[in-house]
Amino acid sequence: MRGRHETPEESADRRWGELMQEIRVAQTGVQILFGFLLTVVFTARFPELPATDRTIYIITVSLGAAATGALIGPVSFHRLVAGRRIKPQAVVWASRLTALGLLLLLATLTSALTLILRVATGAAYVPWLVGGLVAWYLLTWYVLPLWVRHRYTNRNDDGDGEGE
Repeated sequence: MRGRHETPEESADRRWGELMQEIRVAQTGVQILFGFLLTVVFTARFPELPATDRTIYIITVSLGAAATGALIGPVSFHRLVAGRRIKPQAVVWASRLTALGLLLLLATLTSALTLILRVATGAAYVPWLVGGLVAWYLLTWYVLPLWVRHRYTNRNDDGDGEGE
């Protein structure tokens, strides 16, 4: 038996509130990173960057814009469907947008780290260092939570897991 005795609407309300709290953390980080990335093109050193670094910059800004859109999307989603009595479905779709936003944030961080470390060091070890950091993100963002979910989820739990 599940630990909560909620109606589907109560569950959707709770899950929506939890999702919004999670998104606030990710949104803040991605918006600060994206804002910083937008200013780089106006620095004195930018015109001196080699074509490869400019390409990495364009990719990074594009990924940052996509991550920002995906992580802000649930807010707009909620606003446009509010009052239609479809909150359980809205939670599922907002959760999917958030998951996509986190993947795009991972790609943005990977690209940004690659660019910054290339410019800062020009060292051959940059891909290895970035790879190690990406492995760390994957471990802390996905592997550990999935392991904990697998390890501690009751086998008889019939929860859908979306947005929780």
